[in-house]
Amino acid sequence: MPKNGFRLFQILGITVYLHWSWLLIAVYEVQLRRGKYQSLGWNIAEYLALFAIVLMHEFGHALACRSVGGQADRIVLWPLGGVAYVRPPMRPGAMLWSIVAGPLVNVALLPVTLPFIFLPATSDANVFLQSVAGINLILLIFNLLPIYPLDGGKILWSLLWFVIGCGRALMVSSVIGIIGAAGLAVFAMWSENTWLGILALFAAFQAWIGFKNARLLRLRETVRPRPGFACPTCKAAPPMGPFWVCSNCKTRYDTFENSTICPACGASHSTTTCAACGNRAPFFSWSQLNRPIEMPR
Repeated sequence: MPKNGFRLFQILGITVYLHWSWLLIAVYEVQLRRGKYQSLGWNIAEYLALFAIVLMHEFGHALACRSVGGQADRIVLWPLGGVAYVRPPMRPGAMLWSIVAGPLVNVALLPVTLPFIFLPATSDANVFLQSVAGINLILLIFNLLPIYPLDGGKILWSLLWFVIGCGRALMVSSVIGIIGAAGLAVFAMWSENTWLGILALFAAFQAWIGFKNARLLRLRETVRPRPGFACPTCKAAPPMGPFWVCSNCKTRYDTFENSTICPACGASHSTTTCAACGNRAPFFSWSQLNRPIEMPR
């Protein structure tokens, strides 16, 4: 169970969790927009509709990831949206499909929701339907902005991956994401939009993390893969070098060269994380007789 969240339900083997702060923000947002409707129930319905659309969007990511052989078993809803924890195979096509499937859900909803925009605002029901149409359209446009880690930024990463490789593509996408987040922050200050400012700061932080990961990926792409081992999930060969961190003393070391034992403090780690797909697996499951598949470039 995610920290500070609780389980809502499970569908198709995908468990949906709700972050505790969602409830606090829901109360605040419903009260803030109380004058929009004559009945408070419509305010609550609008907020629930927002996260119903977000949830369908995240299921699009998760199911698409599974369709290409990836892993996806958890979705978390929180005030800034939703997060589908997906681990697609480390191939640009698989990554692209896993990411683009989310916005495609919003595209599929357009023929159903867009006509609502033209309804006359003569009743709470009409205003609610107009809001649902606007929510879906805004989520689609916002998510397609080429700002990493938004879907648009990850789609850009996947497309560039075909041309310049995984590490370089992530680095370019992250830099564009940092610049885009800065522009978003300026716009948020100009428009005095607090939520947009929070989103901009979050995007900038995630883009910076992406940039650091890109530097590590570029380093991994330049080293030799270790023969005799392969990730049991994605079949990528682990790189030779100190790319693992001891959870006890934080020392970097090569877990395969040291048989999972940290050379600094002597701590033993029974599982090993794949540098390519991020999956953790028991160390013994990495050994294989055949030559492992090299990390994709």
